[in-house]
Amino acid sequence: MLLAGDLGGTKTNLAIIDPAKGPRTPLAEATFASAQFPSLEAMVRQFLADHPVKLRSASFGVAGPVVAGTATITNLPWVLRESELAAALKLREVRLINDLEAIASAVPHLTNDDVEPLAPGRPEKGGAIAVIAPGTGLGEAFLVWDGERYVPHPSEGGHCDFAPTNALQLELLGWLGRDGSHVSYERVCSGLGIPNLYAFLRQRGTPEPDWLRGRIAAAHDPTPIILNVALQEDPPQICLETLNLFVDILAAEAGNLALKVLATGGLFFGGGIPPRLLSILTADRVLPVLRDKGRLAAVMERIPVSIITNPKTGLLGAAYAALSR
Repeated sequence: MLLAGDLGGTKTNLAIIDPAKGPRTPLAEATFASAQFPSLEAMVRQFLADHPVKLRSASFGVAGPVVAGTATITNLPWVLRESELAAALKLREVRLINDLEAIASAVPHLTNDDVEPLAPGRPEKGGAIAVIAPGTGLGEAFLVWDGERYVPHPSEGGHCDFAPTNALQLELLGWLGRDGSHVSYERVCSGLGIPNLYAFLRQRGTPEPDWLRGRIAAAHDPTPIILNVALQEDPPQICLETLNLFVDILAAEAGNLALKVLATGGLFFGGGIPPRLLSILTADRVLPVLRDKGRLAAVMERIPVSIITNPKTGLLGAAYAALSR
């Protein structure tokens, strides 16, 4: 049996997989609040106490880079090492992979029920596939065909320099970088970045209702408030403009990623935010910005574009990555 996990700073999904039945029919599954546990080992032990099964190996997708079998989880005081986890959990093997690599590992196995298509395009057989995933941070990954199967590769492209595409975004870059700090795409295109967009528009004089200012000031994390209010009927101007600015930046960077890996096999939006914005991430809104790449606009029109809507894609991918070995 295989233990699969999708580890995030907020929550962690765990599942026990029978390889004969596959990742979509787990023997047991549970979700935990990550911060309530001192370590991953403690969380796994509690899970296995409720579901005693003899395990051979484990595969975890983790929110953060994995270097030489070691990972530090974003927004958690956990340092994970494959060898130490294997010893503590008495497993033959533990594998840590970046969470975007896990999502990418699931992409070849997604069905029509797992995605919302934006553009059918004209996919090229064996063409590279790109994945961009705004959640707490901004994750990026890609897959290449090795002649037999798609092989996922992690990336830290979300930390590349933010490149404005219009006058408003150029002003945003100047405002965020006024102290000389590095302005990455993650600072303007993620759950962490949305409050930056909101604050930028507020200082420009965009009207902000008093009731909303109070809620934002009192919130530990204003992002859910901004998104929820923006999606309501007749939202305040500042929330709507924040959301529109976010979508424009996301679409532009998605196009950048597709060009960098020449994603003729497809482009997928993943992460926690896009499924919440299906009413906003429409083809008419996203595709013109995504495809606005000058002389290569015709290439962009051929790329299929979809939104991943299955919230357990990361967990599936961690399992598929292990089974592919």
